[in-house]
Amino acid sequence: MIAEQTLTEHYYRVRLHSEAICRGLETEDYVVQPVADVSPPKWHLGHTTWFWENFVLVPNAPHYRIFHQDFSYVFNSYYETVGKRVLRTDRGNLSRPTVAGVYAYRAYVDEQMSRFLDTADLSPELHALIILGLNHEQQHQELLITDIKFILGHNPLQPAIKMPILENPLSVSRPSLVIPEGIYTVGYQANENQQPGSFYFDNEVGAHKVYLNKTTLAGNLVTNEAYLAFVEAGGYQNFRHWLSDGWAWVKTNAVQAPLYWHQVDGEWWNYTFDGLKPVDLDAPVCHVSHYEADAYARWKGQRLPTEFEWEVAAVDSAAVDSNQQLNWGARWEWTNSAYLPYPGFITAEGAVGEYNGKFMSSQMVLRGASVATSEGHSRPTYRNFFQPDKRWQYTGIRLANQ
Repeated sequence: MIAEQTLTEHYYRVRLHSEAICRGLETEDYVVQPVADVSPPKWHLGHTTWFWENFVLVPNAPHYRIFHQDFSYVFNSYYETVGKRVLRTDRGNLSRPTVAGVYAYRAYVDEQMSRFLDTADLSPELHALIILGLNHEQQHQELLITDIKFILGHNPLQPAIKMPILENPLSVSRPSLVIPEGIYTVGYQANENQQPGSFYFDNEVGAHKVYLNKTTLAGNLVTNEAYLAFVEAGGYQNFRHWLSDGWAWVKTNAVQAPLYWHQVDGEWWNYTFDGLKPVDLDAPVCHVSHYEADAYARWKGQRLPTEFEWEVAAVDSAAVDSNQQLNWGARWEWTNSAYLPYPGFITAEGAVGEYNGKFMSSQMVLRGASVATSEGHSRPTYRNFFQPDKRWQYTGIRLANQ
């Protein structure tokens, strides 16, 4: 685990990164909520602060005084155990507290947390809760980036903004990866080679064996150029490529291309944090739903990998014929696996138990990480999950053979 004397530094490093993400925003940008899935940046900054106040300081710091009596109602997300909360769809109506008030809230809680971490004798359970809180804030840092992009990408002016990420990193071509037929162990496994402070979510544990047929995974993600061929071949007009729900989604929402793609005078453009730019044909395709990823794979006569095929290829380099691991981290990669519990999964007691388990329905697993994932917040066993229509995250496609 992270040494006690460095925990305060780690706390501040994570907290400061949340604010760095918002550095290019104007005050008006902090409050916008275009759709229910996208929370205003101000709300993210308040919610991650509420986590520290509600779960760490209130129950553990002697004589702690809450910053504001209404903030638990305002910044609770989905924790039924904690109490009432503002409806998710109403977060954009929170003109109060002000942006300045939220930053004052952060400063107050940070000062109190600094004192607490420097003086408290932390039990292993409390130390683990603090590490969970840091990872919780890192999750919201990725949501901050993607929510800000959705907010500005749906602004008619499509403004540019400085953001501490490289949306389209340079990629190196990799050969395909062959997974031999066999039995493999998947799931998070603690071992003596792991770094101190190694973290995992409860949905990753429960290492177990799975049988895999011989499978070939593409060494590279699908590029914009390759996906554009699907678009121009009428992929969004042909029901034969789509799952029934996916085809209904295409028709209902008049979807014609990935999110942020715009056709202007016969040319395809893409909104990025640098503003509206021509689609970068060499970059991996991004902001596609599971429906789109699956339809593209069917059009190519292939499929999406399962989450276990992906993990074996990413972790077990000895298992693949090319003796190479997957080149991952640019995009969250849709898999063909439903988000379900591992064998022996147990929901923790209290509010922390609401973190992952109650969402194990009607969602698909994504593996890897993305350019928006915070440093140190990725590992091959990480199980991200979203409903199959969602595409505002940095989601991409890797193909597997049929």
